[in-house]
Amino acid sequence: MVEQVPLNHALIVTTLMFFIGVYGFLTRKNLITMLISVEIMLNAVNLNFVFFDNYLFPGKLEGHFFSLFIIAIAAAEAAVAIAIFINLYRNIRSIDVEQVDKMKY
Repeated sequence: MVEQVPLNHALIVTTLMFFIGVYGFLTRKNLITMLISVEIMLNAVNLNFVFFDNYLFPGKLEGHFFSLFIIAIAAAEAAVAIAIFINLYRNIRSIDVEQVDKMKY
C-alpha cells in the first residue's frame, strides 16, 4: 500500500514553490523569466488544490477539476504573454522590463 504524503510536508513544498515564484517575479528583469515565475506560482496553487482535496474529501476529485481549470487559464495566459513578448521584441529588439516603456506610440 502506498503511503500518503503528510499535509504539512506538502504545504511546506508548495509554500516554497510559491515564494520562489514571487521572488523570481520581483527580482528578474527579463519578461520570460517573470512569466516562468508566474507559472511556478500557479503550479503551487494547483498542488494545494489537489492536496487539500485529497485531505478534506478523500475519493472525490473537485480539487483536480479546479487544477485542470487553472492549467487551461495558465495556457491561455502564456500564449497571450508570448504574443506580447514577440511584438515587443519586434519593436524594440529587447524583452527587458526597463525598456518596455518604449512601446508607447
